[in-house]
Amino acid sequence: MPSLVGPALTENKFLAVSQPRITIDDQWVLRPWRPDDAPLVVEAFADPDIQRWNMHRMDDPGEAREWIEQWSAGWKAGDDAGWAVAHASDDTAAGHIALRAIRLRHARAELSGWGVPSARGMSMGAKATEALSRWAFDELGLHRLFLLHSVKNPASCRVAINGGYRLEGTIRGYLLHADGWHDMHMHARLSNDTA
Repeated sequence: MPSLVGPALTENKFLAVSQPRITIDDQWVLRPWRPDDAPLVVEAFADPDIQRWNMHRMDDPGEAREWIEQWSAGWKAGDDAGWAVAHASDDTAAGHIALRAIRLRHARAELSGWGVPSARGMSMGAKATEALSRWAFDELGLHRLFLLHSVKNPASCRVAINGGYRLEGTIRGYLLHADGWHDMHMHARLSNDTA
């Protein structure tokens, strides 16, 4: 059946370039995950808060390397892209941010992320959200980015709002967590949104 509307984006820019390093400020950078980050990933997924909101854990570096490889494969496929949020001073990872379910046809993607306990309260999440959003709009040409978080997770709500994402509403009973079904907040940002 012919579509009445063509794809919003036709060029898959992932296929032509290596995953970029994105400078946030003098404190933080976004960089591709590396195999030597596996111990940090294991440590991060041992954190109760990361486990609670991401609903899984990793028990050994082999699992973490597989997790890291999935981001490399996602970049090559053009449908998922994940970065380590790293300290600019020494390039050590302190968090994660990703564009998930990238749909060029609709010029949209979902944003997700987490931060290790030692990096919380340092505006890392909001700064990473802002930087990756700007890159996705300016370099990829995406039109809409959205993120979802449990209504029981006020820290993610603050990151979303501080990253320029407006609260659009609540999706009831959307995701099953270990303690039952959670309502989720839907936040979104459009390429032409003003502050």
